[in-house]
Amino acid sequence: MSEKRILIATMPLDGHLNPLTGLAKHLQEVGYDVRWYTGPSYAEKIKKLGIPFYPFQQAREVNQLNLDTEFPERLAMKGTIKRLRFDLNNVFFLRAPELVSDVQEIYKEFPFDMLICDAAFTAGTIIKKLFNVPMVSIGISPLGESSKVLPPTGLGMEPSRSFFGLLKQDFLRYLVKNVLLKPCTDVYNRVLTSYGVAPTTEFVFDALTHDPDLYLQSGTPGFEYVRPDLGPNIQFVGPLLPYSQGGKHPFREAARVSQYKKVILVTQGTVERDPAKLIYPTLEAFKDDPETLVIVTTGGSRTSELRDRYPQSHFIIEDFIDFNSVMPYADVYITNGGYGGTMLALQHKLPMVAAGVHEGKNEITARIGYFKAGVNLKTETPTADKIRKGVEKVLSDPIYKRSAQMLGSEFALYDTNLLCENYVAKLLGQVEAHAVVVEG
Repeated sequence: MSEKRILIATMPLDGHLNPLTGLAKHLQEVGYDVRWYTGPSYAEKIKKLGIPFYPFQQAREVNQLNLDTEFPERLAMKGTIKRLRFDLNNVFFLRAPELVSDVQEIYKEFPFDMLICDAAFTAGTIIKKLFNVPMVSIGISPLGESSKVLPPTGLGMEPSRSFFGLLKQDFLRYLVKNVLLKPCTDVYNRVLTSYGVAPTTEFVFDALTHDPDLYLQSGTPGFEYVRPDLGPNIQFVGPLLPYSQGGKHPFREAARVSQYKKVILVTQGTVERDPAKLIYPTLEAFKDDPETLVIVTTGGSRTSELRDRYPQSHFIIEDFIDFNSVMPYADVYITNGGYGGTMLALQHKLPMVAAGVHEGKNEITARIGYFKAGVNLKTETPTADKIRKGVEKVLSDPIYKRSAQMLGSEFALYDTNLLCENYVAKLLGQVEAHAVVVEG
């Protein structure tokens, strides 16, 4: 194929950037000129991939490390909707003009033929219009598109099919679109019109889903609510996972696993820095249970403190552990609902206990519960007792393991990177890769 130029643009957050690294390397390896634009904190990671890197210049970098220091007022916000509205406006929509300014400068040096961005890269529609290039958006969290048969995105509600349940969902969709999150749509529209782009008449989540030429959703239909009105530009591509250079980093404690009746893996990801949310209660739940091995990954936050506080021999506490290496040994994955970790757990057919509410995690944990891939504790701060009972429920009821296995088998049907490559090639008017890819 002729070398086409692709700019990948992502918000500077682990969960938005990491899922695209595998796809970026794949596209580069098949001949595309791929370059990446994101926050300067990710310079080393992108350069290690061998991908030319453009850091934010005018754009303000807000990520998991500085979110609360950049916006300390959000910590006092207890309501899910109030915090969601604040985050959407300040972390995403109000950053769009800064992102556009940077990309305008990039285009002078690198006149890209296509923009690939994560679904929350709010400058995408403007860039598409300014440079007349096709735009591919990557869904790195559950599908946010509205549907006439679903509750509104953002509330973490499971869908109902009853008459009164559907009426309630209709009302809530109206309330969220026209009242609760209307300020977000208004902010986004002010940004659009400032560049001469027509304001959207849709709810802002729908606009971000429908405006791209292609919306490639990480995951499979089996882990998404059924929509009879699914947008025609939306395609499921299987789990988009971070780039791996081949070969796992072996789990060093593998020999110990056989000594225990059950093995639990727990993480809070890298955004949540407070171990009191999930790690403390998990360790408290099993500190007096020497037959349970608990493996903790802290994301590099307060690891030494945790080891000092919980010196039990049946606890393993590390900054990072290769999940591909450790998940085959685990019986249950305790998570605060990060989408990447959830995708990886399902790929390994590992059932979950989920406890997450903010940063959109309530939508992920709701799906974990709805599809019986695990137990949704429906809280940001579970007690040790709730975690213990959640683990017991997952291990005692075979439906959870069976559901995780079914979803893992569905994931295996998708050659994700090749499928994405085919969509990209078609959109650029090129010949698709020659391979059989199973969809749906």
